[in-house]
Amino acid sequence: MIYDFWRMVWQENCFSIVMITKLVEVGRMKCCKYWPDDTELYGDIKITLLKTETLAEYTVRTFAMERRGYPAKHEVCQFHFTSWPEHGVPYHATGLLAFLRRVKASTPPDGGPVVVHCSMGAGRTGCYIVLDVMLDMAECEGVVDIYNCVKTLCSRRINMIQTEEQYVFIHDAILEACLCGETAIPVNEFALTYKEMLKVDTQSNTSPIREEFQTLNSVTPHLDVEECSISLMLRNREKNRSMDVLPPDRSLAFLVTAEGEGSNYINAALADSFLRPAAFVVTPHPLPGTTTDFWRLLYDYGCTSVVMLNQLNQSNSAWPCLQYWPEPGLQQFGPMTVELLTRTADDDVIIRLFRVQNITR
Repeated sequence: MIYDFWRMVWQENCFSIVMITKLVEVGRMKCCKYWPDDTELYGDIKITLLKTETLAEYTVRTFAMERRGYPAKHEVCQFHFTSWPEHGVPYHATGLLAFLRRVKASTPPDGGPVVVHCSMGAGRTGCYIVLDVMLDMAECEGVVDIYNCVKTLCSRRINMIQTEEQYVFIHDAILEACLCGETAIPVNEFALTYKEMLKVDTQSNTSPIREEFQTLNSVTPHLDVEECSISLMLRNREKNRSMDVLPPDRSLAFLVTAEGEGSNYINAALADSFLRPAAFVVTPHPLPGTTTDFWRLLYDYGCTSVVMLNQLNQSNSAWPCLQYWPEPGLQQFGPMTVELLTRTADDDVIIRLFRVQNITR
């Protein structure tokens, strides 16, 4: 079967493969690993991995493809979208739209068809293809026709859109793409573009950057009570500095280190960087009753840096921001001991180095 797959890629002169599934999801194999980590022969076809680019939401692998008896060879790029959730659809379409644009920009116009697959070749695959077709239609004709696009696609392959949730997601994604457009700016053009964005139009009394921010607010989903159910549990409410700033359940950083009868909740959310998923832990300044949880959090997630962007004892705070570290010496916080090792300061930054240990291990 793997040989047949690569034979199809060779036969159709495909330059791009779009993969929208992990190899394993919910403990079940969804797709076999049909590519090598170095070089491998699949029948008479040799595939060599040339490079791998790993980002927070997707990975790009570049392969050299050769076939015995044929002098020609060409490169094939596999675009592997890794942030589609195991259940349902992505919470927002921003990452998938950026991924789709990357695929389109990287695929040569004279190449063969783009191979798109998930686990079954339906559902996620259909969502991706409909988005691709509709974005082209919107750009070329100024209209979109999602209904007939899905209808046509389903006449080619069954269950290309499997659920109402997927159908709604396609509409949300197209809406975001049409409202926001392409917002990426080349680095060498950023200074000039930013200068233009700040210019205020005398008739409308607004600027491009203000309009962009208003658009951003209009397309950003607002969290509802059901999405923050863990933060709103009675036993967890006192651990929130403000009931207006709560992490959604899907992004929570749960505590692992046990501490008596305490819960595993802390008001902290995981956020991606450009290169890594869950590269940041976003949390408020610890409350007097959550200081131990804060140090448990740092230990559990292997955090080596804490960036503090507020002052202690802010007078305008509903709860004072108290010092949560020992200075000088060593202090115990539940199962954790924290020791200040060094302190350096300049005009803008204070850097403290701590040793954090779990005394139960």
